[in-house]
Formats: sequence, structure tokens, C-alpha cells
Amino acid sequence: MISHNGPIWHEEKDTGQSLRLQVVPLKRSMKEKSPCKAFGVPVRLGAFKGRVHPDYDTPDFLRALSDCHALVFDPAARVLHEKRNRVAAVSIPVSGPLSATAAADPCIAGASGAASSAVDAVVKEFRASGFRKIKTLVVSGKAAKAWRGAAACLVRRVPTPLPLAYVERRERGLVAESYFVAARIDDAREVRDLLRTIPPEDLTRLLAALARFLVFAHNQGILHRDLSDGNLLVRSSRPGVYDLFLIDTNRIRVRREVSLLGRVRNLVRLGVPPPYRDDFLRLYLGDRRCGRALRLWYRLNKQWYTGFVAFKRALRLKRLAERLGIQ
Repeated sequence: MISHNGPIWHEEKDTGQSLRLQVVPLKRSMKEKSPCKAFGVPVRLGAFKGRVHPDYDTPDFLRALSDCHALVFDPAARVLHEKRNRVAAVSIPVSGPLSATAAADPCIAGASGAASSAVDAVVKEFRASGFRKIKTLVVSGKAAKAWRGAAACLVRRVPTPLPLAYVERRERGLVAESYFVAARIDDAREVRDLLRTIPPEDLTRLLAALARFLVFAHNQGILHRDLSDGNLLVRSSRPGVYDLFLIDTNRIRVRREVSLLGRVRNLVRLGVPPPYRDDFLRLYLGDRRCGRALRLWYRLNKQWYTGFVAFKRALRLKRLAERLGIQ
């Protein structure tokens, strides 16, 4: 069992310490992936199959999990996102006492050790259609990928909301319904909200925390294929101190080594304000590595990505891709 005792990455104000950028292959055995695939307890709930965190393998939680559709469309649920997928904040009952680990977890809102408790969670309903649905005949569904991505983060001590469960229902081998459930992090916001609103002195501290966090994640072999500021949560316990968390974990891939050019290219989706981009790259790379060639590589990739997004918006290609189910 993998325990999660709150955020591993904790940014302390004015410590003067930083992580070193290490582009070296991680030593992994051939069985390295097994902890992520085997994480959690296998469950079968009617037509649904999936896995649940060992600390939440309780009758009430499983009963609620057997009808995730009712959870995300419950009138009491708070809809966080409604577009291609539906994301809702809900409260899920957990019968019996939680383990000491789960009850004491400061990341989990609403967790307690009482005999009749509930956990505040976020449920993501993945809606597959078109080509996305067809390819689930040969590849895992997005809920299963989100589960494995979150487990990979936990194994490597990269903070992410605690994965509670995933379930999916297949028809003729294709994923018809799938849901991923994670603990809700109290008082957390998307990084993009702070990048646009906080004063310059606080923005500098946030960018420094973000750079260190991403150095750590990349050093651990975690590569997020949609590393936008909307897929990073931040929580500030006090002014100038930030805890960061990766979300949308179905886009996470584990690499034995993340190359230097790959690391820099991975940063281009972040909405760092233009006047701070060179400083952010220097915070990530360090003064010795942040040479002219890497700055140029970052700028070219940033310009290409920005132009591609503008091009898609102008031609409404994203909406077309969603209708065809190829994005």
C-alpha cells in the first residue's frame, strides 16, 4: 500500500535552497511499472470494474462509487468544469473509521476518523466518442490512465491529489463510461488564477516555487503532456509559501530520462506573463545552464505553440476535433 501524508513538495519562504537540474537516466528495474499498475484494490461493481484506494475500500464508499453518474449529476454537487468532460466536487460517505493515514492527511478536505465520515472529492467523468472511443478497444481508458498517472506521482513523491478510485464500464470491448475520483484539496486554486492576479513580488516567489517543483517532477521522470497552468493547483498556507499539485493525471507519462530539450519544450504551455518568461526559464535551468541556445529553443517553441493555438481558434479546429472525437 502506498500512503500519502500530505504534500511532499513544500515551498518554504526565503530558504535560499534550490533543487539541482539533473538530466540523468533513472535506475529502474524491469518491474518498475508494477507498483503503479497494481496500486489499489480491484473492485467490480455491477457492470463497472476498476480500483479503489485501500483506505477507502468501505461499503458506503463502494456503494456511492457504483453510481458515479448520480454523484456528478447530484443537485448538491458543485460543477467545476462542463465541456468535453464533466468535473464535479462532491461529498462521498465513508462508512467505518478511516485509517490513521487518511484521517490525518492535511490534503484531504472533509476527512475524519469518525465512525460515519465523508470525504470531499472531485469526480471526473470522461466522455469518449468517435476515434477516442474506438481506440479504447486496444488501449486503456482515460480514467485508468488517470489512476496510473496519479499512482506514478505518488511512487515518485510528486504531489498530486490523492487518487481514491476509478471505475469504467465497457460495451463490446469499448469504454462506454469511465470515472476518476480524487480527494479535493482544500483552498487550492489553479495556478493560472494567481499568475494573473497576484502582485509582482508574490509572482516572483510563485514562479520560483513552480520552477523548483517542475525540476523535481522532471528529475523523477514525470512528464505531463499537457503542462498548462490550468493543470497545476497551488495552495498558499501563508503569504509567500506555496504547495503545488499536478492534476489531469491521465496526460502523465513516465520516462526513464527527460532530456534537457524535452524539459524546456514541456514548459511552453505554461501561461507565464511575457515579462517574466526569461526569468522563469533561468529559475528552472539555473544561471549556468540558461544559455542563449536554450533561451532561443524556448522562445521558438513558445511562439510555435502560441501561433498554433491562435490558428486552431481562428478555424475552430478544436471544436471540429472534439466532434470527430480525435482530440
